[in-house]
Amino acid sequence: MTDRHRPPRWWTELLLLGLVYGAYSAGRLLARGDVDLAVGHGLAVLRVEEVLGIDFERPLNRLFSGSPWWGVPADFGYASLHYLLTPAVLVWLHRRRPAHYRAARTWLVVSTLPALVGFALLPTCPPRLLDAAHGFTDTMAQYSAYGWWGGEASAPRGLGSFTNQYAAMPSLHVGWALWCGVLLWTHGRRPLVRALGIAYPAATTLVVMGTANHYFLDAVAGAAVMGLGLLLTRRFHSGTAGFRRKTTIVSGGWDTSARELLPGRRPSAANTADDDTAAAAR
Repeated sequence: MTDRHRPPRWWTELLLLGLVYGAYSAGRLLARGDVDLAVGHGLAVLRVEEVLGIDFERPLNRLFSGSPWWGVPADFGYASLHYLLTPAVLVWLHRRRPAHYRAARTWLVVSTLPALVGFALLPTCPPRLLDAAHGFTDTMAQYSAYGWWGGEASAPRGLGSFTNQYAAMPSLHVGWALWCGVLLWTHGRRPLVRALGIAYPAATTLVVMGTANHYFLDAVAGAAVMGLGLLLTRRFHSGTAGFRRKTTIVSGGWDTSARELLPGRRPSAANTADDDTAAAAR
């Protein structure tokens, strides 16, 4: 077994992913921008959505803030699944689909890097931190008594200073959920697993808007950085098992050249030997 096809060691992967997540967290903190600038960017995003009629976060936020039956589960999902399902899918791939693990891991890492650039260059105020006149309710603060978070996004109480609340664009909650969904759909064999691959990114998109943590365009940007990461990963892993499609030879030994309308039969070794014998006997 070559090094390229040998399953990666779990401890080296754990160290690598720990470093990546540390860089992700540090990048969010270092990207703290001017609050007024972040609010301006948030309002600009909201205005664009209003002009295009795609400000879906408004009715969703009214729904989630109006009923704890919607708001509380959404807050729990926002505060936990992002950090639980993503590593769970990585572990699942490492154990059950090792041939696809390296490409999937590279896709996740490569997609996260442009998101960090976005946090640094475009600090964006989420809807929940806009002035109340804009009509948004911070459901994480509203239902904080039900969970471990306080009034500062999904950070545990007392740890709000360790997170950057103005890193809304793009939404990696949506981006990473899309990554999970594609892999579960592509490599899952059971219908339930494949159904989860559709439901999880769709539910995450609704949750990030309904809790007023992201705009719809944040979700679009999150999907876009994952698309960019996938294109780059395909270039890095071209020809490897991670993204190579399976091909089946169905021609039965028939070849077609560029100028042939009908295929021509490839001579087998046995046929070649028979032809040589017949030629010698002539």
